[in-house]
Amino acid sequence: MTRISTLELLAAARTAGRGIGAFNVLHLETAEALVAAAEQAGLPVILQISENCVRYHGSLRPIGLATIAAAEAAGVPVAVHLDHAEDAALAREAIDLGFSSVMYDGAALAYADNVAATAAVVRYAHAAGASAEAELGEIGGKDGAHAPGVRTDPDEAARFVAETGVDALAVAVGSSHAMRERTARLDVELIGRIRSRVPVPLVLHGSSGVPDGSLVEAIGAGMTKINVSTHLNGFFTGGVRAALESDGKMVDSRKYLRAGRDGLVPEAARLLRLFAGGPDDNDGGSHT
Repeated sequence: MTRISTLELLAAARTAGRGIGAFNVLHLETAEALVAAAEQAGLPVILQISENCVRYHGSLRPIGLATIAAAEAAGVPVAVHLDHAEDAALAREAIDLGFSSVMYDGAALAYADNVAATAAVVRYAHAAGASAEAELGEIGGKDGAHAPGVRTDPDEAARFVAETGVDALAVAVGSSHAMRERTARLDVELIGRIRSRVPVPLVLHGSSGVPDGSLVEAIGAGMTKINVSTHLNGFFTGGVRAALESDGKMVDSRKYLRAGRDGLVPEAARLLRLFAGGPDDNDGGSHT
């Protein structure tokens, strides 16, 4: 199946009042697992590569092209997205490689500088037929949209979208990045107010720390793109750990990486169904 644009997936989900999973790729085995999960669920998925992932691999091109290849070979629609790029040059590189969307993070900049830098990335993306996501916590905030206690103001969000032309907006409503316990409490009422003011799909970063029920409520209130990384990483690592503990003499990395890949698939598929409003196989709330 041909890769699909992120914007097309977001528009369809937003119109239907559903969520779509945007899951982070750490290495090729993650990408393979996430595609397998989407095929198992029979639902689309967005594969994300973060700036931290690029730093780990040393460059974007190898992992980026491998992820694009995995998306193109999938039996369901799969989009490829650059997540949390603070470097505008990296965003441009991803667009040039064929990513269908990029997320530019100018949260550390002053508001006017954030608008100018984000708008430049948006123009570059649109000229290439791609789309752009940005984030807004509080105007002038230096810790990003998902630092504890930060909340996005609906009027400021509407202004930011109008001034930058972004196609999707990550907002601060109570989640935080890299949480290992699913204890975050979202401001569902605020999500609804932002949704009524902002004409583009809303994005929830830091979803690993949010319980299933709260994620469903957030989607019902207006969230569309649900980013998950840390939660799913725990399943991959759990599979690797179990394989190594079961065989202390194992040295073939393919064997334990396969176990990690296989351990990730069911939970990723379950989350995709949960976000899309389908049946939930189990609670999932106790997992890391």
